[in-house]
Amino acid sequence: MPVGTVGSVKAISPDELRDDIKAQIILGNTYHLYLRPGHKIIEKAGGLQKFTNWNKPMLTDSGGFQVMSLSGLRKITREGVRFQSHLDGSYHMFTPERVMEIQNAIGADIIMSFDECPPYPASKDYIAKSLDVTLEWAERGLEAHNRPEEQALFGIVQGGVHEDLRRKSAEALIKLDFPGYSIGGLAVGEKKEDMYRITSFLNNILPEHKPRYLMGVGTPGNLLENIRNGVDMFDCVMPTRNARKGSIFTRHGKLIIKSARYEEDFTPIDPECNCYACRNFSRAYIRHLIKMQEILGMRLTSLHSLHFYLELMGMARQAIFDDKYEEFANDMVPVLESIVDHI
Repeated sequence: MPVGTVGSVKAISPDELRDDIKAQIILGNTYHLYLRPGHKIIEKAGGLQKFTNWNKPMLTDSGGFQVMSLSGLRKITREGVRFQSHLDGSYHMFTPERVMEIQNAIGADIIMSFDECPPYPASKDYIAKSLDVTLEWAERGLEAHNRPEEQALFGIVQGGVHEDLRRKSAEALIKLDFPGYSIGGLAVGEKKEDMYRITSFLNNILPEHKPRYLMGVGTPGNLLENIRNGVDMFDCVMPTRNARKGSIFTRHGKLIIKSARYEEDFTPIDPECNCYACRNFSRAYIRHLIKMQEILGMRLTSLHSLHFYLELMGMARQAIFDDKYEEFANDMVPVLESIVDHI
């Protein structure tokens, strides 16, 4: 899912997302949309899709990760989280009920339970206490959700890198019978081997017939390894954030377009790619735009990287249909994690 934090995937129009990138769903951020423009304005506009002119599905996260990142600007209790806005220092209170109210008003098709995302590193004792609160919040949020026929509410599995806590979390959420399950609290600083260990562990616990969403992940290699572990859905700012700085993902590895080697390279970013940027512009020109910090350069690199991510997921799906996923992933992951030195 391309990330549209405040209702917009940075530098990319809805038409480009739909027609060129072939995005099926995009993500908005509850915390940021609550602060600006405010959920009441979005509700008056007819919901987030109408407000943003996006006629396909949308997902909103709970704001738990953003509240965690506020660090000293928040206080957590069993009731909820009292925090200061990073914009103006004003005080606000998020409870499971309040977060459901906000997400119901925003109107995304898939919404998240309110959770505490523990920082990394944190002691197991802290994570265990945090998990108890998160599970209580999940039950309260489920009770407060007033649009279950229109919005699928996912429970968020927490528990850090501890398998016993992850099992406790998953089994408690399964009893609540959520339509889908998110895996939170990963890609927050732990080793990627620990991430893979936890997703592999949960693959044997979470229901096979309901979607699994790994939040905030990740590199192309991360995606393929976690698909191997049963994950169905991903989101990450990485393809666009890195692209705006000139680090571009391709099927041949990561290409650093600012490199001097591309100054007189008049070939596309990826000759095998059919995105708008690769059909129409050279590496030399895009390098020039990025070096000059021109908006068009950021748009073109973002278009390409998002197109690549969605194309890669299509290739992964086809490999699954063909019963060749293991071979596909084994061949692709080492290449995707490398730096381009040819093509």
